[in-house]
Amino acid sequence: MSETSPDRSERIVFVDDEADVRRANRQSLELDGFAVEVFDAAEPALAAILSEPPGVVVTDVRLPGLDGRALFERLRGADPDLPVILITGHGDIPMAVGAMRAGAYDFLAKPYPAEALVASVRRALERRRLTLENRRLRARLEEAVEADPAFLGISPEIVRLRRLVRDVAQADIDVLVLGETGSGKEVVAGALHRWSRRAPRNFVAMNCGALPDSVVESELFGHEAGAFTGALKRRVGRIEHAQGGTLFLDEIESMPLALQVKLLRVLQERTVEPLGTNEVRAIDMRVVAATKVDLGQAAAQGTFRDDLFHRLNVITIPIPPLRDRREDVMLLFQHFLGRAAARFGRDPPPVTAAIRDHLLRHAWPGNVRELDHFAERCALGFGPEARPGPEPAPGQTLAEQVDRFERGLIRDELIMAGGDVRLAAEALGTPRKTLYDKLARHGLTPTDFR
Repeated sequence: MSETSPDRSERIVFVDDEADVRRANRQSLELDGFAVEVFDAAEPALAAILSEPPGVVVTDVRLPGLDGRALFERLRGADPDLPVILITGHGDIPMAVGAMRAGAYDFLAKPYPAEALVASVRRALERRRLTLENRRLRARLEEAVEADPAFLGISPEIVRLRRLVRDVAQADIDVLVLGETGSGKEVVAGALHRWSRRAPRNFVAMNCGALPDSVVESELFGHEAGAFTGALKRRVGRIEHAQGGTLFLDEIESMPLALQVKLLRVLQERTVEPLGTNEVRAIDMRVVAATKVDLGQAAAQGTFRDDLFHRLNVITIPIPPLRDRREDVMLLFQHFLGRAAARFGRDPPPVTAAIRDHLLRHAWPGNVRELDHFAERCALGFGPEARPGPEPAPGQTLAEQVDRFERGLIRDELIMAGGDVRLAAEALGTPRKTLYDKLARHGLTPTDFR
């Protein structure tokens, strides 16, 4: 029989057939702020738990009818991640140890102090929160991957980027992609190709900063046999290989100035003249150039040709850095963690409180690439080091850092709570009215996170 039925998603279910024990333990837990529902037998407790899963179950082992060990086994069959704490007499300790090996969270041997029960419940509830957060993230990840695997995320910034790329892809014009290192410039370039009429033809990528100046021209324009010492046979250049498709020039700011002149002519006339021949060949391709620097400023400083900059700058697609779309961090991390675990032949490890703390606090200067590498380390069992506080962004005042960090925490909790302000307020330990005030101040709308 239930003595109280609080409608709380993080309530504690306590099962014991002795009324005095139920009363004393409920009082201890409620004094520490927990919502508690008590039962005098396993059968009604099991029905209530299966109907509305609690945060933690605490049960005596010795119960009339269905005993505590059998209750644990039933619950484990329904939800292996539900923390179950067993209360035992000294004679039942070997059995309780066996239950822990089978997945029980903890056991307490009678007599136990109230502080021990409260501490065990608090740890178990934190584990339950992390488990449910991971489940919500996996569900949202599956939805995001199915909808658009190239642009994982739910932030307004990534939604706008996805829409812009789709629109520009259909226009079939040259594009300049601007983004920091590791932000996903090649992903955007690949999407521009994949979503365009040129998708059936080649997507040809070239990193202008990864090749010596002496071979860039040959790689880009191609050459005939005998065009220069060592040119033993004809080579089709990247431009000609992209015929009908897309040529992606990454780090275009690194291209030598002399080659920039030739590239400008290719863009203007849509023809190419390989080294060692006077033959001019018509080219039908789209050029997507990517840079991590301000090409306008580079042109003003004389390190990049002004006319080439203006020729490329018809449509510019800026990629937001990861620090400006923090609500996507957890989602991306789950995706990368699952992918890395599969590659290493391992099960994805749980997202612990330490990992989550690092994900929320770190500024991610290396953007998505850095996050991917971090996920690989976590998949191999190399977790993060604890950090004492948030990492400041360059040039920000203390007030700005605090404000930015607070907004990020609130956004992350709303994501975890699926837009439920009540749950987010509980997780943040703040009254709902205060949280609503902060939502208004930071320009956050709960429904955007559902």
